[in-house]
Amino acid sequence: MANIQDKIADLLKEVETSDINSLDQLEEFRIQFLGSKNILKPLFADLKSVPNKDKKLVGQQINSLKQAAQERFDQVKVSLEETGETKEKIDFSRPGEPKEIGARHPISIVRNEIISIFERIGYGVSEGPEVEDDWHNFSALNFPPEHPARDMQDTFFVEKGEREMALRTHTSSVQVRVMENNKPPIRTISPGRVYRNEAISARAHCFFHQVEGLFIDKDVSFADLKQTLLYFAQEMFGDKAKIRLRPSYFPFTEPSAEVDVSCTICNGDGCNVCKYTGWLEILGCGMVDPNVLTSAGIDPEEYSGFAFGMGIERIAQLKYRVNDLRLYSENDVRFLKQFKSAF
Repeated sequence: MANIQDKIADLLKEVETSDINSLDQLEEFRIQFLGSKNILKPLFADLKSVPNKDKKLVGQQINSLKQAAQERFDQVKVSLEETGETKEKIDFSRPGEPKEIGARHPISIVRNEIISIFERIGYGVSEGPEVEDDWHNFSALNFPPEHPARDMQDTFFVEKGEREMALRTHTSSVQVRVMENNKPPIRTISPGRVYRNEAISARAHCFFHQVEGLFIDKDVSFADLKQTLLYFAQEMFGDKAKIRLRPSYFPFTEPSAEVDVSCTICNGDGCNVCKYTGWLEILGCGMVDPNVLTSAGIDPEEYSGFAFGMGIERIAQLKYRVNDLRLYSENDVRFLKQFKSAF
């Protein structure tokens, strides 16, 4: 019994007299007396050899030693904090830790660039819900009841029946809301995500992004539309870009057209990307159908306008020459970190 009590007394004296003047020394003290493998643990093992009548006394002495070590640790820690010893010391001669700079998503880059181009000529930005009713998604845009776009093969319906709701198939629904709540003149673009019930492949996806534009005022003509789109093409693809318009059909515009831009890869000479035509399709457009103006409460006898819409992924494909739509939504960091832009 005398042997174990002598060990306790020696360790207590060491606890009380340990020279601790830094964080490193304090950590060494903690490991020695309070760590998971501290030097007090053998004392509890030696306690088994102490006569039963003395075990309580010796056990109290060991616990007092452990408590004294904890109190000494706490006391020194507070003292070091008061003297500023716990503040991290920075070695300014060491090289800095490299931090990888993030990058915007290519769809965000192109979206922001499109917005910036149209903002420079007075277009505002409008947004709306992605879950739309039949009126804003179809009926107000002059879609007849038998139009195939209403079929479930093309549209993700959320609710069928009397109050039909669906994931919007285009951002034209936002334009309807703008016309319903604002009087002409109206000059706005509507960027956003849209949904189509299509098989996912390199050329198609079940969701993608659009920017649609709308301009309504008195005496708006098709020539205004063409000049606006030429301005956009040259701002996006360069001063040498040219456009051509081909007749087409959309329920909400009349007349309607598809717009091609001269191939940015071969400069119109012909290559495998443009299928040796020298042209690449970029968007659809047309003069707003009078029925659409009437549905929104705008007098088609007094006002006219044009609308256009483009897929952001399509513009990104032409800008970055990435022709697989799936890459834009897989979010592979190796793909995304290649894109740097001020937008």
